[in-house]
Amino acid sequence: MFDIPKSTTPLPVPGSGVRVAFGAGNLDHLGRIATAVGATRVLLVTDPDIRAAGHVERAVRALYHAGIPVRVFDGVEENPTTVHVGLGLRIAEDFKPDFIVGLGGGSAMDCAKGINFRFTNGGRMQDYWGAEKASQPLLPMIAVPTTAGTGSDAQSYALITDPQTHQKMACGDKKALPRIAILDPDLTATQPPKVAAATGIDAIAHAVETSATKRRNETSRRLSREAWRLLEPAYPRVMQDPNDAAAREAMLLGSHLAGAAIENSMLGAAHALANGLTAVCGTVHGVAVGLMLPHVIRFNAETENPYSDLDVNAEDLARRIDALLVAGGLPRRLPEVGADEAALPKLAAIAAKQWTATFNPRPVGEPELRRIYEMALR
Repeated sequence: MFDIPKSTTPLPVPGSGVRVAFGAGNLDHLGRIATAVGATRVLLVTDPDIRAAGHVERAVRALYHAGIPVRVFDGVEENPTTVHVGLGLRIAEDFKPDFIVGLGGGSAMDCAKGINFRFTNGGRMQDYWGAEKASQPLLPMIAVPTTAGTGSDAQSYALITDPQTHQKMACGDKKALPRIAILDPDLTATQPPKVAAATGIDAIAHAVETSATKRRNETSRRLSREAWRLLEPAYPRVMQDPNDAAAREAMLLGSHLAGAAIENSMLGAAHALANGLTAVCGTVHGVAVGLMLPHVIRFNAETENPYSDLDVNAEDLARRIDALLVAGGLPRRLPEVGADEAALPKLAAIAAKQWTATFNPRPVGEPELRRIYEMALR
């Protein structure tokens, strides 16, 4: 079991690679934390909903009180594209920051990383698709998640969509790993219920998939187990009572640990299949991942159980995920998100091109991925 103390001072988390300041109200310490790591000019990347919730004002106030000039880019939208990165880049080039803060869900943090790549290394986002493509240093970054789900605050990858091809480009570099994550569970209290449901099940999927991938190792397995231990009981509690502070703390910390597990282990077929649904049906990422996860578990466990770290019986694990989907009021079958049998060839073709499919514990190509979609039809 991890022992992560609450602190206004960023502390190391085993296996994360990111120093974490964990505790309610920690957003108000952003300025002091940024000063301590050398920030003098901050670009804050966020979205309109986070501004409307009042979090941007608090963050800017904390930075100004520390004497740090800040410029805000709040043009991020869900599943950020190269267009959003380009808009943020214009502001960065005008302001010339020496530090970046990503405040929001995974989209804001991913867009912040994308802006960072282009501002420091030039070129297009497509130039960084893959791993370790940045030749120059990146600006240091503080990640402040406002949802308990994506785990981007613990990852060196940015997911940026090419609007022409609808391909989600995983752009990763160790230099893009946030230096600090401020985990303030008060921020997640403003999540709309649908957002909490989708991002929470995404975090759970991260814990499950990372526990089984071909790249898993002892560090990732420990992170996956601890994330699952925190997330599974907390999720239905948060869905039932958003004011349950202890459950929100468990979700936020569990999300970070699951994100760190991704950094060590990568993901699997559920995320590849989800990207197909997002591209074709416009399904929210977390909703799509949650829908596909029980079917992926059953498919992967047809010969042996790769999820034994979490449950010795894979069917029991799949049923536990089904129960969480019910608790979150989330869809469990493809027709509920507008996908029918006629869409399967296109869905499978897109899923087969996703990088995450290559790490699945059982080999998958278009035929196998189509079969998993078929499992989710009824």
